[in-house]
Amino acid sequence: MSIQPIFESLEKLTQMHERLLDCSKEKTEVIKEGSAEKLQALLAKEHQLIRLLEQTEQKRQELVENWFSQQRLPKTEERTITNMLEIIHRSDPELATKLESLTVDLTEKITELKNQEQLNRALIEQSMMFIQMSLNLLSPTIDQYNYGQSDNKVVDRSVFDSRA
Repeated sequence: MSIQPIFESLEKLTQMHERLLDCSKEKTEVIKEGSAEKLQALLAKEHQLIRLLEQTEQKRQELVENWFSQQRLPKTEERTITNMLEIIHRSDPELATKLESLTVDLTEKITELKNQEQLNRALIEQSMMFIQMSLNLLSPTIDQYNYGQSDNKVVDRSVFDSRA
C-alpha cells in the first residue's frame, strides 16, 4: 500500500479543521453580537462539519492500520503516525519529512481551533454571568417585600400637612 492515501487523508483533515476554525471565528463574532438565531445556525453547520471530520478521521485510522498490516509489523507495536514516521524515516527520509510536515500542520490547526473554542466558551460564560446579574438586579430580593412588621421605624406622614 502506498502512503499517498494517508497523505491525502491528513490534508483533508487539515482542511476540515480549517473550516471548523473559520466557523469558530464566525461564532465568536455572533456571540459578541448576541444573536441567538445566527448562533443556532452556526452550531448546526458546525455539527455537520464535526460529523464529516469524524468520518474522515475514521478513514485515516483505517488507512494507517492497513499500512501497518502491509508492512507485516507485529500487532504489539502501536499503530500511530509517530511510529509510522520512525519506520518510514529508516527507508525514505524525504517521505518521512513530508508526513511529518502534514502531521505538524494538522496539529497546529487543531491547537488553533482549541484556543478559539476556549475564547468562545469564555465569552459565553461572561454573557451568562451578565444575564444572571441583570436578572438579579431586576428581581426584588425577599427583604424588599414589606408584608410583615419591619424593624425600621417609618414615620407616618400624611399626604397633607395639617399645620398649614
